[in-house]
Amino acid sequence: MAPSLEKNIKYNIESPDIVKADVLDAIEYGYKSRRDIDIVIRQHEYTSVCPMTGLPDVGCITIKYRPDTKIVELKSLKLYLLQYRNVGIFYEHVVNRILDDLVAVLEPKSMEVTGDFTARGGITTKVTAVFEGA
Repeated sequence: MAPSLEKNIKYNIESPDIVKADVLDAIEYGYKSRRDIDIVIRQHEYTSVCPMTGLPDVGCITIKYRPDTKIVELKSLKLYLLQYRNVGIFYEHVVNRILDDLVAVLEPKSMEVTGDFTARGGITTKVTAVFEGA
């Protein structure tokens, strides 16, 4: 009898519940009373996993926002995004989750989060979620 070539590969898919927004640090925007600015941050190496297959999802997360009184400290943002590395989450959900977490911490005038994900099976996906403050 020939030895089996089948391998059992186990994927450790984490729940989105492990991602904690409390790692995000806000810094006072020192020019808040003088002028508005627009900030664009790109994380070109975003990764998570497909919750159905465990295969890696890779893409670029772009955060565009107009701060009110606070801006995000970039190292804390990097640590926040790294938490998604082994999380099983759909593209549409992660973009909304990132937007919700950042809006809660920064209270910006406006914010837009876009996930531009690499092709899987010949299909690319780009998802944008928008917050418009009062």
